[in-house]
Amino acid sequence: MLNDNNDTRRRTVCLRKPEATDGPEIWSLVKSCKPLDENSMYANLIQADHFSETCVVAEVDGQIAGWVSGHMIPDTNEIFVWQVAVDPAARGLGLGKRMLIELIEREACADATALKTTITRDNDASWALFKSFARHIGGSLDDEPHFERDAHFEGQHATEHMVTISLPKVDALSRAA
Repeated sequence: MLNDNNDTRRRTVCLRKPEATDGPEIWSLVKSCKPLDENSMYANLIQADHFSETCVVAEVDGQIAGWVSGHMIPDTNEIFVWQVAVDPAARGLGLGKRMLIELIEREACADATALKTTITRDNDASWALFKSFARHIGGSLDDEPHFERDAHFEGQHATEHMVTISLPKVDALSRAA
């Protein structure tokens, strides 16, 4: 976990591809970021190892303080973002949006025309992040119920809305930055 430091201007931020050895630290970060679903440490290790091209780690002052897990959806030109986690002590640095921008600018996402994610209606922080991201890149944001409470979760989890954000071409992104 990141040490709380009130002077955010002096913090050194590094965005990078994860490595397998980051798995335990990523797992601890996700556990500290409620209401994110906790995966096993092994799942985070596999994401960091097998999907490093479509995942992002944010280090603040040399410690992992942010994580985006994602993958290209098979047989589409769409990137799916599974989780965005930011250490509570690093909030306010814009890490969530910075990691999403880093992700879509990677070669592995060069053909992506849309970013997709699922969000429950009550997750205000995620809605704010993805709306801000869409505005920043000049993309449109649409959503519709996708994984439904009763049909998919046996009433045990709120409906997840599929959020789709159109991605402008890379040259347009460079102008938006």
